Amino acid sequence: MSWIFGYGKKDPQLLDPSQEMPPSTGKVEGGLQISESDMKKMEAYRFDSAALERAAQAARELEKSKHAKEALELSKMQEVTKQQELMVNMKAYEAEIERGKVQQKQVDAEERRKTLQEETRQHQARAQYQDQLSRKRYEDQLLQQQKINDENLRRQEESVAKQEAMRKATVEHEMQLRANLEMKKIQAEMEAKAKADRENRDINLEQIRLKAVENRATILESIKTAGSVIGAGVQSLLTDWDKMMVAAGGLSLLALGVYSAKGVTGVTARYVEARLGKPSLVRETSRFSFLDSVQHPVKTVKKLVKKPSDALSDVILAPELEERLRDVAIATKNTKKNRGVYRNILMHGPPGTGKTMFAKKLAQHSGMDYAIMTGGDVAPMGSEGVTAVHKVFDWAGSTRNGLLLFIDEADAFLRKRSSETISENLRATLNAFLYRTGEQSDRFMLVLASNTPEQFDWAVNDRLDEMVEFNLPGAEERERLVRLYFDKFVLQPAMEGNKRLKLAQFDYSQLCSEMARRLDGLSGREIAKLGAAWQAAAFASHDGVLTEKMVMDKCMDAVNQHKQKVEWQSEQEKRESKSIGYLSAKDNSTTIIVKKSKSPQSKASSSASPVDSVKTTPKS
Repeated sequence: MSWIFGYGKKDPQLLDPSQEMPPSTGKVEGGLQISESDMKKMEAYRFDSAALERAAQAARELEKSKHAKEALELSKMQEVTKQQELMVNMKAYEAEIERGKVQQKQVDAEERRKTLQEETRQHQARAQYQDQLSRKRYEDQLLQQQKINDENLRRQEESVAKQEAMRKATVEHEMQLRANLEMKKIQAEMEAKAKADRENRDINLEQIRLKAVENRATILESIKTAGSVIGAGVQSLLTDWDKMMVAAGGLSLLALGVYSAKGVTGVTARYVEARLGKPSLVRETSRFSFLDSVQHPVKTVKKLVKKPSDALSDVILAPELEERLRDVAIATKNTKKNRGVYRNILMHGPPGTGKTMFAKKLAQHSGMDYAIMTGGDVAPMGSEGVTAVHKVFDWAGSTRNGLLLFIDEADAFLRKRSSETISENLRATLNAFLYRTGEQSDRFMLVLASNTPEQFDWAVNDRLDEMVEFNLPGAEERERLVRLYFDKFVLQPAMEGNKRLKLAQFDYSQLCSEMARRLDGLSGREIAKLGAAWQAAAFASHDGVLTEKMVMDKCMDAVNQHKQKVEWQSEQEKRESKSIGYLSAKDNSTTIIVKKSKSPQSKASSSASPVDSVKTTPKS
């Protein structure tokens, strides 16, 4: 019933502005164009009597109805509800407008922020470009200054070279003038002397004649006088029998005294040489004689006050080998202290694995003297080798402190006697050695070193009490050696500061571990030479700074040189030598079976030396 009271009309101001107006296609009344919708609205307000009658009829029926009041209230409530819905829609529209404003502000703020970021980026790019330009200008200035300095240095060098050339030319000119002056002076003196000789020729000849006559007369008178005296003496001696007997006895006693003195002098000299003098075969010794004590008193005092050192100090070996050598050192020291009988030792293995170093340390640890000789000096002596060997053992037996006689490369003269290559002189020398070492001694200890122990004569092997094998260093030992020699040859001189050696900044520990991994197969001596090579590289550089690249370059050079040396070895050397350990002695435990071929000459003594040997290299 809203149409009765006018609630059904919509306020044209509350229409949604977003809705589009329909196109105007209506009539034109009074000069105005009216659309069809407006015309329909206008028709709705026209008076319609039939509609009024129907409304009055409906109102009468409603008044008669018992639910008229409730219907009216319901209609009012519907109209209120519609008004509230319209208000809610208006509020939502206003909120949407406000939200659009907020979003517009957010968009403006985001655009403003992007603008600021772009401006900041442009400023940074401009600053970086200006910094690059300034750096470029500075580098150009440095380059220009370097060129100027180089040009000045070149000019100075040219000036110095010119001055040196002028000075050299001046000196040469002075020497030439002096030489010409000397020649002219000598020529003038010779001409003057020749002129004087020509002028005094007659006088000189006369003087020569007079001197010849006087010399002839003097000689004749001397001969006559000597003949008369000797003749009178001989006649007197022959006529007097007692004088003849006295002369014969005197001459006999004189000859006897001369020969006796000569023999006694020779015996005494040989005794003194055997007891006090160092034999010719001994290359190095720590034993001091009386003459050495007089010549080197400081060394003698230091030796007397020096305490015994550890036998394995600065000697880096495998743990199993160190344990065995320590037992040998303790036994030798106790033998020296209790005046027992020394045991003879054979140390064999690749060269440069520490055999000679341990022998010296063993002697110092035990309080003994050491003497080093090499087997290569015995063979060239020929027939004198027997005498030289006896002198060495006589000299070794005369010590009071005990002597460690170390024979390096002993296989050079202690080869198998059944071999055809050994000479008679070398065979006699070997027999002399076997004679002097037939029994163990409490005076000296014999230590042999060899790279090929299988070449020893069986009798030599019989005189050995213990055999120790020195293998190439493993991974752990190589790293310890590298660190030891890097500290000795690089770090300590660099810290002292009194040498032309500086060290760049890099990780020394990691570098030593890396080098130890690459130096597989190298001996301790080769690693020690590598330390000297690092030091030489620093000395050869223009600023004396040792860099990581220089260290690694020297390391790789050592590895390549070692491989080249191995390639140069012949097949025989590769079969006999143990220096090819890196081909098989890796860091893991490996079993190596070495078989030696039997020659017809060595079949008789095949039981003398081990033919097949099995060696197990422990894991480092």
